[in-house]
Amino acid sequence: MASAAAASFAPAPCDWHPEDISFPSGFAWGAATAAYQVEGVDYYDKIIDDLLANGIVPMVTLYHFDLPQHLEDQGGWSSDAITEVFDNYAQFCFRTFGDQVKLWITINEPYVVAKDGYEKGIVAPGIMDPGIGAYRTAHNMIKAHAKAWHSYDLLFRKKQQGLVSISLNSDWAEPLDSTCLADQEATKRYMAFCLDWFAEPIFTSGDYPAIMKSQISVMSTKQGYLSSRLPEFTEEEKKMIKGTADFFALNYYTTRKVKHQENTCSEPSVSGDKEAEQILDHSWPLAAGSSWLAVVPWGLRRLLKYIKDTYNNPIIYITENGFSQSDPAPLDDTQRWKYFRLTLQEILKAISLDDVHLKGYFVWSLLDNFEWTCGYSCRFGLFHVDFENPALPRVPYGSAIEYAKVIANNGLMKSTEEL
Repeated sequence: MASAAAASFAPAPCDWHPEDISFPSGFAWGAATAAYQVEGVDYYDKIIDDLLANGIVPMVTLYHFDLPQHLEDQGGWSSDAITEVFDNYAQFCFRTFGDQVKLWITINEPYVVAKDGYEKGIVAPGIMDPGIGAYRTAHNMIKAHAKAWHSYDLLFRKKQQGLVSISLNSDWAEPLDSTCLADQEATKRYMAFCLDWFAEPIFTSGDYPAIMKSQISVMSTKQGYLSSRLPEFTEEEKKMIKGTADFFALNYYTTRKVKHQENTCSEPSVSGDKEAEQILDHSWPLAAGSSWLAVVPWGLRRLLKYIKDTYNNPIIYITENGFSQSDPAPLDDTQRWKYFRLTLQEILKAISLDDVHLKGYFVWSLLDNFEWTCGYSCRFGLFHVDFENPALPRVPYGSAIEYAKVIANNGLMKSTEEL
C-alpha cells in the first residue's frame, strides 16, 4: 500500500507554474450528468446523436444507482441471479448503442451502492444489513462487471473498438499521527476497505486485498461466525475477474485523516471490521452545502500517484470530481472556481511531475440535480437549474464560464489575482 501512510499531511512547496504547462494533447474534458430510467431506445439514440453532432464523445454508464424495482423485489444486488441479468442488459446496450459509444462504464461507485444502500440503508434501496449486506452485494457487482466486460471483449470489441471499465470512488487517506504505527496500519486498512476492495480484484489479483480478508475473518470468528462474513471467489471466478478493465475510472471528492479504532462491538459491521476511524481536519475548507466535503486538492494528486504505483500505471479517467453549493446558490461562484482551479493544478502536477497516465477529467455535474438525502438543496452543477419553474431553465454559473476557458486553452490561464 505504497504511500497510504505518507509522513506529512500538506504538500511540500515547489517552484510550480501551472500556466506554463498544457494538458496532454487529446486530453478529454467533460462533465457528468444522468438520465434515469427513461424508457425507449429512441430517447438515448437522440442524446448520443446530438452529442456526437456537437463534437462531444459520450462515456456511457450502464448502472448509476437506478436498479428497476422489480429486480430489487427479487433481491437486487444481494441475489446471485443479478449477475446474468446485468450481463444480458449490458449486451443489449453494447449491441444497440455500441456503434457510436466507445467508452463504457458498467457500474458507478459500487462502494457507495454496497455500503450506503445495503449496509447503512441511507440511500436506495434502504436496506440495513450490517456486516453482511455490503459484502454480498459488492461480491455480485464485481462478478456482474466482469461478466459484462467479457461479453464486450468476446462479442463486440473487434467490431466496435471500444473500452469498458467501472467507476470506483475513493477518498485519499493520511494517518492522523504520521509517527504512530497503529495509525499507519489503520490508514492502509482504510484504503483496502474503500478503493482496493474493488480495484484489487479487477486490476491485479482477481481477489480481495489480503488485509481485508484477514481482518474480516478475525472479526467474524470473534463474533461467533463459523466462517468469514466476506464471500469467497472460486478459482474460476478469480480468473474471470482479473484484468477486466480497459482503463481506471476514478471518482474523487475528499480526503480524511485516519486513526486506529479497536473494534469491541459484538455486532458485525463494515466499519467495525475496518478498525479505522476517519477524521475530518477542521483546517480544511468545506464546500458549501456538504458537511462531508472537505476541499483537499492535493489529496487527489496523492491518490492518483497511489493508483499509478499500486495498479501498474493504468490509463486513468477522473469520471467525477466537484464541489457543492448550498441553495440558494450564487451564480458568481468565485470561491468554488478557486477550488476547481487548485484541483486542476494538482492534476497537472500528477501528470507532469508524477508521470500519472491521466487522459480525462469530468466535473460532477453538468447540471444541478437530485443529490440523494440532500435533495435539490445541494447544488453541484456547472449550470444552475430553477427547479421551481416547470420549464427548468438553466443558467451557467461562473465556474462553467471559467471551465470553458480551460477546455478551450487545454490548460490553466493566470487568474485575475495573479495578473
